[in-house]
Amino acid sequence: MKNEYMGEMEKSFYGFTKEGIPIDQYILVNSNGLMMKVITYGGAITELWVPDKNGNFQDIVLGFDTLGEYESPDNPFFGSIIGRYGNRIAYGSFYIDGIKYQLAINDRGKHHLHGGVKGFHRVVFKAVPIKTPYGPSLRLRYLSHDGEEGYPGNLEVTVTYTLTKSNELRIDYLATTDKPTIINLTNHSYFNLSGDATRDILDHELWIDADNFTEVDEYLIPTGKILPVKDTPLDFTKPKKIREGLPQGYDHNFVLNKKNGEMKLVATLKEKTSGRIMEVYTTEPGLQLYTGNYLNIRGKAGKFYSKHYGLCLETQHFPDSPNHENFPSTILRPGETYISTTIYKFSIED
Repeated sequence: MKNEYMGEMEKSFYGFTKEGIPIDQYILVNSNGLMMKVITYGGAITELWVPDKNGNFQDIVLGFDTLGEYESPDNPFFGSIIGRYGNRIAYGSFYIDGIKYQLAINDRGKHHLHGGVKGFHRVVFKAVPIKTPYGPSLRLRYLSHDGEEGYPGNLEVTVTYTLTKSNELRIDYLATTDKPTIINLTNHSYFNLSGDATRDILDHELWIDADNFTEVDEYLIPTGKILPVKDTPLDFTKPKKIREGLPQGYDHNFVLNKKNGEMKLVATLKEKTSGRIMEVYTTEPGLQLYTGNYLNIRGKAGKFYSKHYGLCLETQHFPDSPNHENFPSTILRPGETYISTTIYKFSIED
């Protein structure tokens, strides 16, 4: 199929799903040459090209080369939109207004993870390219029907990616429902700021503006306790290398030092060799740090991604929030609009 050029955006045919649904790829380029590729399957960010201190552009996200690999059950959510509920819900069940709902079980045979068996990472979004004064935007839409993966309500979702002239990847999430439901959207990109997918991220330096974290059990389900990070390996209030913490890696939700809904700088990731810096701004109350602890898969250009070859900084409400009254609410009701924004801003260390 012929490529369609749209100024700072290009559309091309990416492939057919196993069900025969056509998938498109969009290339967004900002005025500084930053480039990202997005496919309509899962709204996945498949490539993100950012300059290093010498002006060399490299791809800093993990991913695959083919649609079949993204459809594979082995796909660890590379670059995808996650919904309806990012992270875990204990036993896949919760109550709203006294009514119990049971979601799909897809985590260790006990719990619900990242929206279920066919979460948003496995659906096809409708894409609308938009030109804005800030840079090229791609608006992705999906209607999640009442009962999908066990969730109540018809949920209309819009996710907009914008590559701004300030070298930001901005992600805006909007959703409405016709029945009380829960929602917690995020993006599951794995970053490796070195641009070298044959190197791990253990020497990346990370700062997180969080004095507390949510304690979890052996199944990574919150106990309900919010504990201080001080004097634990989870203390990133002063920048430190990933390797200085837990030997097995991180998969933890940090309680950010901010008001829910307030846009604020919450994390900074640096990679010394390339000089790349990524700042994370969000309106969300939580941030999941996941250091690719179980990566063991072949990715782009045949490169093998091993443990800790990428890390995720997933902005979110807390895991299992519907079952903990002391956590910020994730309930969305008819007449309300779910609004969330996250910005990944790229720069170079002086």
